Amino acid sequence: MFLWRTEVRPGVSVAFTDSHAGNLALHVGDNPADVLQRRQALEHAAGLVPGSLRFMEQVHGTAVEMMEPDTPAPTADAMVSQGLPLAVMVADCIPAVLVGEAPGGPVLAAVHAGRPGIANGILLAAVGKMRAAGAANICAWLGPSICGSCYEVPAELRAEVAAQVPSTWSTTSWGTPALDLPAGARSQLEAAGVSVDYAGPCTLENEQLFSYRRSGTTGRLAGIVWSHE
Repeated sequence: MFLWRTEVRPGVSVAFTDSHAGNLALHVGDNPADVLQRRQALEHAAGLVPGSLRFMEQVHGTAVEMMEPDTPAPTADAMVSQGLPLAVMVADCIPAVLVGEAPGGPVLAAVHAGRPGIANGILLAAVGKMRAAGAANICAWLGPSICGSCYEVPAELRAEVAAQVPSTWSTTSWGTPALDLPAGARSQLEAAGVSVDYAGPCTLENEQLFSYRRSGTTGRLAGIVWSHE
């Protein structure tokens, strides 16, 4: 079920699922009852209270939602909480999860960092929201996503994104224009004073992971962050 899982701070864990966890998204034509059952299985495996893991309606925007216990699933591409467990779903985009320290306990974030999000600063917006909530010593973990050697794009699009985030400029392993989203995410986070403690493998190259580029219609894996307290 978990490609990678670890306790990143005392009482705080991060994990990224693989295809053995099944599709966790409700928007890809899967049976909703099956999806909800898989989400419950994920919560059980993580030791979470059933129904406590918060998901969002991801739209490749820049909205960051501050989550409270009664906040409904938001239309956003990042969520921040003061301890509530959070999830982000992807099938080539970066599932980024962040943890910061605050006097009242950990501040958590889950971010859907695709090409539009990286270009438009979704990660920086999430970091700003975390700091507004009192977070310091923020670290990030970047889950599985398509790599800079595989993410082929038109030359014009590469130039457009790299003009905003220069570190995204890349070339595929077969010599065509590409974007390196993980490199872009890392450069943005490090420039904001956030360390990156883990980066996952390429979704396109790994058959244990969902990849829209490889399969077209496909499921979604999840990055999750939660407090044990």
